[in-house]
Amino acid sequence: MGPKLDISAFINKELQPEQEVQAFVPEHSFGEFGLAPVISSIIEKRGYKNPTAIQDQIIPHIMQKTDVVGLANTGTGKTAAFLIPLIHKALENRGKGNGQVLVLAPTRELALQIDQEFRLFASQLSLYSTVCVGGESIGMQIRQLRRQNHFIIGTPGRVIDLIKRNVISLNTIHTVVLDEADRMLDMGFIQDIRFILAGIRKDRHTMLFSATMSPRIKGLISDFLRDPVMVSVKTHETPNNIHQDVVSCKNENKIDLLSKFLADQEFKKVLVFGRTKHGVERLCKELSRRGVKVDSIHSNKSHGQRQYALRNFKENRLQALVATDIAARGLDIEGVTHVINYELPATYEDYVHRIGRTGRGANKGKALTFVD
Repeated sequence: MGPKLDISAFINKELQPEQEVQAFVPEHSFGEFGLAPVISSIIEKRGYKNPTAIQDQIIPHIMQKTDVVGLANTGTGKTAAFLIPLIHKALENRGKGNGQVLVLAPTRELALQIDQEFRLFASQLSLYSTVCVGGESIGMQIRQLRRQNHFIIGTPGRVIDLIKRNVISLNTIHTVVLDEADRMLDMGFIQDIRFILAGIRKDRHTMLFSATMSPRIKGLISDFLRDPVMVSVKTHETPNNIHQDVVSCKNENKIDLLSKFLADQEFKKVLVFGRTKHGVERLCKELSRRGVKVDSIHSNKSHGQRQYALRNFKENRLQALVATDIAARGLDIEGVTHVINYELPATYEDYVHRIGRTGRGANKGKALTFVD
């Protein structure tokens, strides 16, 4: 049996008219954060005009080395909100022995995405990073960690493996970022996170980012952050710019219905969610047999296979990507026109994260949920 969720929660047809949406007006410009001129120049070259809400409110506190907790909807510029000031900090401290930055993320895809963002900002600054995730050669990661690294970006399990091999030294880490902390806890990483944080110096600089504030998140904050500043820019559980609706499958086969949608030219770049890795793979093969340019992402696929599928989808070589909830959080894929919940999510929170892959930032998107 599927989860008992309120189907009405999947319907939001009245998108807020553009003229009624109040544009966010930041209190600061990037030039007012006190960033190194070279970083300000990179920000300008990358086309960043004004800070987003989370950047506007949290960067000043990170620049002051205050512990922070950031709560924000998806697609709000959160990664840049912590990378920009931490890259400034790394430049400022270079050569002074003031330690490394450790960024923990729930999935290898998100860790790699954070690293890609880091490299876009830091590629010409002689700052270096290593990504430590499962599914890739640990030998290669060990070799990279023996070189100079300013940022270590990884998933908790692989990071602990490297700590136990004495390749990552917690003594050299002065700054920690917990990104998508609620997702890490959902995935069972609570003890891993506690193990890592307990081994790092007490006077570290700690940042925690989460979409929700659960009792377990509050426990982490209480135990490991020092008088943190709370910054919340969450508005609605689901963005106003995502048109949400349900599709009844009572009188038609689900796969036939999905095929009809994908034959419509409006459905240019579609993320389709299923519940299980086997179901996702079967659906992908059937859609491919019907002529759809499609690939899949699930935990049975190797790291290389998942990255290959993601890259093709991002670069518009695929019309559809079929995925489990492994793709529901953290991934920033530009231009997703539709999210289709082929199978119901386990929780409403999972639904919120699924549909957050479309309608990123100020763009509009559509989300359809198949119901029997």
